[in-house]
Amino acid sequence: MDRAALDVALKHRIKCGGWCPAGRLDESGKIPDRYPLKELKKGGPEERTLRNVQESKGTIVIYFHELSGGTGYTVGCCIEEEQPYRLIDAARYLPEDAATLMIAFVCDNEIDILNVAGPRESEWAGGYAYAFRAVDVFVSRLRASGRRRV
Repeated sequence: MDRAALDVALKHRIKCGGWCPAGRLDESGKIPDRYPLKELKKGGPEERTLRNVQESKGTIVIYFHELSGGTGYTVGCCIEEEQPYRLIDAARYLPEDAATLMIAFVCDNEIDILNVAGPRESEWAGGYAYAFRAVDVFVSRLRASGRRRV
């Protein structure tokens, strides 16, 4: 989900960033340099997740049916850090409806730095496409409303 959100941000020329594990490694290998991520000196996915939660003002968690693994850990980090978060179960919402939920979350919590999280593509086939569509609609609607920052 984070990769989809980064791709949408790059498409719309929105400033984006975040953290990635040491070595810029993910399950597919090396994370391409086009993603403006800060590399941890030490640490893996858990440390990356915690830093991304800490440095955002709120987190959208997109998942399918049930939270597990790193996605559940993300929610735990949000609770521990007392950061607002919004769960979006893709089994219940079309991407366009998810975008509406995202807008409400961002506006209600006055979020200007948003973290988007969810399971890896290997854990949810189709997750990237769903997240890309939802975040793309979210950004397009926010821009149409005149809001400039997310």
